[in-house]
Amino acid sequence: MISSEQTNTLLAHLHQQRNLFRFKLPSRPDAGRFIDQLMRLLFPVTQDCQSATRDMEQTYQLLNDQLVCLLQPLNQHLHDSPDALATRFFDRLRTIYDDLLYDARAIADNDPASQGFEEVIAVYPGFYAIAVYRFAHALLQLDVPLLPRMLTEYAHSQTGIDIHPAAQIGRSFFIDHGTGVVIGETTIIGENVKIYQGVTLGATHVAKTMAQKKRHPTIEDNVVIYANATILGGKTVVGHDSVIGGNVWLTSSVEPYSLVYHQSQIEVKAKEIEG
Repeated sequence: MISSEQTNTLLAHLHQQRNLFRFKLPSRPDAGRFIDQLMRLLFPVTQDCQSATRDMEQTYQLLNDQLVCLLQPLNQHLHDSPDALATRFFDRLRTIYDDLLYDARAIADNDPASQGFEEVIAVYPGFYAIAVYRFAHALLQLDVPLLPRMLTEYAHSQTGIDIHPAAQIGRSFFIDHGTGVVIGETTIIGENVKIYQGVTLGATHVAKTMAQKKRHPTIEDNVVIYANATILGGKTVVGHDSVIGGNVWLTSSVEPYSLVYHQSQIEVKAKEIEG
């Protein structure tokens, strides 16, 4: 059993440590609930029992209140009030929604296994991760610290897809399957880009001194990147309409209309049958 003296020592130590933290953050469960309820407002193809009893205006007001609540712990680090930032975020929601419709349509049109728009929205992890990225990116553009990363890490935990909220991603983005996809902070992705599971768009150096520099690649329009390809470096540009094959390791730029593939040798031999 912990003695009173031990308890007092522990509490004193914790109190001292608390003063060292620069930020206070909202809870991760609250952030996750906000994301999932926002998805249901925009795409009501799935409903829980509570949301089914609320009309659209009630849900909208609830989400506004939730976002203000999420911003409150960060108040001293914000350039505007939580209420004003929430209003500015929801002012951008129409544009985000339109971008997500392009993303969902790209997935539905390009995946032979898709049974339609509704399945993409309700089931596909790639679409969910892209949606959360677009919400988080909008908050980052409003100079909200840390919360955008909390949102994308929530999506990461749900889907296995890690997209930094500062990445710049164009319309009609398609992540197929998705598990193990990593898209770094300074990545730039054009329109109509398709990537498969295990793709890494990363940096060649991880030194802290590189934090303010472009460390991740640029992927131009209409590029396809197949499974487990790794593309690294801030100066690496994949030209438009290129195809990057599976398992490629790429650290230099390629011209538009390139076909880049990893060549390996596979041998098939007859199995010896014991007599």
